[in-house]
Amino acid sequence: MLVWSARVFRLVFSHHLYLSCARPTKQTSCWNFGIIAARRGQGTMEASQGLEIPNTKAEPSVEAATELLPGETVVKEGKAAILFPSANEVFYNPVQEFNRDLTCAVITEFARELLVQRGVKLVVPGEEDRVVVSLGEEEVEEEKKEEEEEEEEEKNGADEPALTATVGEKCEGLRVLEGLAASGLRSVRFALEVPGLQSITANDFSAKAAALIARNAMYNGVSHLIQASCKDASMLMYEMRGKKQRYDVIDLDPYGSPATFLDAAVQAVSDGGLLCVTCTDMAVMAGNSGETCYSKYGSVSIKSKYCHEMALRIILHSLDQRAGVYQRYIQPLLSISADFYIRVFVRVFTGQATVKNSARMKYSAATGPPVGPECEHCGQRHQLGGPLWAEAIHDLTFVQKVLSALSANPGRFGTSKRIEGVLSMVTEELEDVPFYYTLDSLSSSIRCNTPPMLQFRSALLHAGYKVSLSHACKNAIKTDAPPATMWDIMRCWEKIHPVKREKLSNTSPSFRILSKEPSLEACFTVREDANPQSRRRHLTRFQENPQAFWGPKARAKAGGGISDNLQDKRKKFQNKRKNQITESSELKKFPCKKFRKGTCTYGDQCSYSHDSSPPIQTGPGRFSAGGALLEE
Repeated sequence: MLVWSARVFRLVFSHHLYLSCARPTKQTSCWNFGIIAARRGQGTMEASQGLEIPNTKAEPSVEAATELLPGETVVKEGKAAILFPSANEVFYNPVQEFNRDLTCAVITEFARELLVQRGVKLVVPGEEDRVVVSLGEEEVEEEKKEEEEEEEEEKNGADEPALTATVGEKCEGLRVLEGLAASGLRSVRFALEVPGLQSITANDFSAKAAALIARNAMYNGVSHLIQASCKDASMLMYEMRGKKQRYDVIDLDPYGSPATFLDAAVQAVSDGGLLCVTCTDMAVMAGNSGETCYSKYGSVSIKSKYCHEMALRIILHSLDQRAGVYQRYIQPLLSISADFYIRVFVRVFTGQATVKNSARMKYSAATGPPVGPECEHCGQRHQLGGPLWAEAIHDLTFVQKVLSALSANPGRFGTSKRIEGVLSMVTEELEDVPFYYTLDSLSSSIRCNTPPMLQFRSALLHAGYKVSLSHACKNAIKTDAPPATMWDIMRCWEKIHPVKREKLSNTSPSFRILSKEPSLEACFTVREDANPQSRRRHLTRFQENPQAFWGPKARAKAGGGISDNLQDKRKKFQNKRKNQITESSELKKFPCKKFRKGTCTYGDQCSYSHDSSPPIQTGPGRFSAGGALLEE
């Protein structure tokens, strides 16, 4: 159980309207559309630290300059075609196409909001007339007034054509940084699929990766937008923190934890800019290592059913805490838990008054925990976690706009159906309810059958409470009902489907919960509003496994070289000590780790093998350092 204490849980956050991240400028001096599509491959490419990048102004054609090298392959995703070496020199995971598609959709809508203030309209290929999803009658009236005003402006200024920004055109729009670009796939997709961009800096610490970024930019004809960089990502962002023209969008998608880049990122992004962060260290953020999570993010994670939403609130709290040091604050637009990672999109603003509201409600020293040492329902000890972000993790108005743009152009992305399903669930989530229950954990606690989802949701609705699903868990129940009501409903369900109480221990949580009589009579009659719209429409809310062994891939090797097969590696080391060794002579079949490091001082008396030859695989089973087969 998570204790929501004023000492560990943020309680008060203020809500603010969007601010403009750039002042409107004159239409006649702000845009330059002198780029011809046939010449998009020409231009210059800048690099740092002496990285040699081919000059795209040379006489040979782009195709000749980007011919495939021996062993290279072409990977196509979206509108991009990326050159990949056969060696494991750069990192690429095809399963994260959903991540990249969603990022393109969010940045497009973010650019639309900013550039509309300058009188610029974004043109996305394949986008029909947008279908605006209204949340109320007032918005419909406001939209009608805006349409009438736009028509009047068009009539009055018929001689002055409206400015438009299309994909692939360089204009006075957004400045984008991809701090950890690897092959540059994400940056190339931004250049080919997101309109209204001024420049894209694709950075990677590896010189081979930076050179590959430059080649991929030329191969896709977007060298005029993408600048390859070979620097440390943190240092690159620190260099921009004091400049007036900071990055409008910063995308961080590291291999593992982004904790080392967050401090620089919240300083390098412009006022009102967009920060996109991915975390793939879910083992740490989901509670397997609470002390490591605290050292990286400043929060203690708890191993629980709601661990994925807790991970989202941990990274949001960490971003808010780091931004507050520099008199800045965050505004979450969208927070997603998908597959083996989490992804957050936040805007960063500057404002000292708002930063003070991000602090704790009470400034005096705490006088004690708000609850006792044990849970009043099950009698078990409380677990203390946090601090966490306690406000809404999504901006529903912004999410609705992304959904509207997606419905107007359903064929834009390869994962459009999944994006529609996930965002539809996001719009249905309760904003003011942190975390969720799961039906299997509730039923497991009292050792009874699991109630159907619709019946349990109906029981909460009949009791007068709000309820919703969660995109982070398939069988989640988000509700504003107190824990006492949840257990009363489960007690009523147990009376209909009784358990064998004689088999329950008197000290078990299930016995203590069922020993109390329910204070209400739950009604499990299914209500029509218990079934959410996303479920009725059969949207792709929780995608099945996209392919075999689809999880996180191996880290790219700094020196290149062919990567080992992950499946063979797992089989080699899995269950190595499954059969317990009873005789010391059997230890000679295993290599001595200290001998490999050169620190073993036992010599021939060592219980382990000092044979330096690698294990030789001759069939199924386990192998010693000398190649001897160890039967399972």
